[in-house]
Amino acid sequence: MKPATAPIVLSRGADSTLTEQLSARFSEHIRQRLLAPGSRLPSVRECARRHGVSAYTVVAAYDQLQAQGLVEARRQRGFFVRENAPEPAPPPAAKAPHAPLPISATTLMRGMFQPPGALPMPGLGTLPIEWLDLPMLSTALRRVSTGAHLAPHALQYGQPAGDERLRRVLATRLADHGVAATPEQIVTTIGATHALDVVTRTLVRAGDSVLVDEPGWSVEYARLAALGLRVLPVPRGDDGPDLAVMQRLIEAHHPRLYVTVSVLHNPTGASLPLGAAHRILRLAQAHDLHIVEDDSYAHLAPMHLPRMAALDALERTLYVSGFSKILAPNWRVGFIAAPSALVDRLIDTKLLSTLTTPSLTEQALAHCLEHGLLRRHAERVAAKLDAARARSVKLAEAHDCRFAAAPRGLFGWVDVGVDTERLARVMLDDGWLLAPGALFHANHRPTSLMRINFATTQDARFWRALSQARQGL
Repeated sequence: MKPATAPIVLSRGADSTLTEQLSARFSEHIRQRLLAPGSRLPSVRECARRHGVSAYTVVAAYDQLQAQGLVEARRQRGFFVRENAPEPAPPPAAKAPHAPLPISATTLMRGMFQPPGALPMPGLGTLPIEWLDLPMLSTALRRVSTGAHLAPHALQYGQPAGDERLRRVLATRLADHGVAATPEQIVTTIGATHALDVVTRTLVRAGDSVLVDEPGWSVEYARLAALGLRVLPVPRGDDGPDLAVMQRLIEAHHPRLYVTVSVLHNPTGASLPLGAAHRILRLAQAHDLHIVEDDSYAHLAPMHLPRMAALDALERTLYVSGFSKILAPNWRVGFIAAPSALVDRLIDTKLLSTLTTPSLTEQALAHCLEHGLLRRHAERVAAKLDAARARSVKLAEAHDCRFAAAPRGLFGWVDVGVDTERLARVMLDDGWLLAPGALFHANHRPTSLMRINFATTQDARFWRALSQARQGL
């Protein structure tokens, strides 16, 4: 008879976090064969309910088990004990000074898929649901899916480069940023992340070197590393990347790409000065380097800010952007504007990965752009964000936090005075998902910095909880 699984009892007063306790108890059950190979772990929601913890605590615990090779994630089915799970290592005699980071790039991404909870999530990169314009999206979808409009978009593949109507509208919008691109130079994708992936897979191969900003977006670091690329971090400040370091890296390693966010940089909110942009382009020209300019936050930025794609007329720059940041997280439409000579290669890569992109969604987006609906929505969001930023800054400073970069855009780069890895682990147990600064470095390092989302840090409860957790550390 199969033994009953012993209950997992968690203690908020223990020396270890709830995440560590939950992970350790599941690990013990697997080692003792109380959870047999192939058995399914409770769903994230059920596990959180059963143990009285947040969904984010469960996600972090399951991620730790997966990193140890004890469980595997199966798409849309959950987590399962691996058939050939290794014997868990005995616990160390003394706790290491820096325990494994419980908040990883994938933990943040998994957090985006959890149903909305009672608490806003300071570490996520999305807008609050109540800021989004569902009627606008519903109307646009109805307009392109009724009568004779539906059949050509729903019953056959879309065009390999993307919907022609949308590409024409995007070319017009790019002109507003000073980027001269014809519709034939634009390739649509399933979001900006897919656009970055298409560019990378087209232009580099495993073993090549790629320059990135540091601090920068952890998902991009993880994506490049997963492709077998060598990530070369370039220090990034308010005045842009450290050009002396960039030149030394270029001369030593001959990278093929430089991936950067020139406007409303994630996580600092800084934008690239015109002089720095010119110097980067000169380096790229001299060393046969392509620049991938990620402009995912274009709709939250002032129109006048310079884009490198405008300065070099898409000669060495590939411009990438998307609409999920402003429309809705699930509105996965992105695009690449590229030099004409690269377009066919980019389309080939897109065909191999996704065949084509959904014409219905692209047509609906074209409708929103053509009729000014997206522009007016973006103006409303920008006004709300300005007010939210002012409130968040006031609350942060009232709780003895300082900003390491001037508050701009959606994100703030905040110094809280303690190791934010440790802080994140403590606050995760109470349901607050943070984005510790270590995530934004290509190589792990302790830091007192973290990224906050201004739209989701207006709740005084968060700052009080942060202050209490910081005192405990």
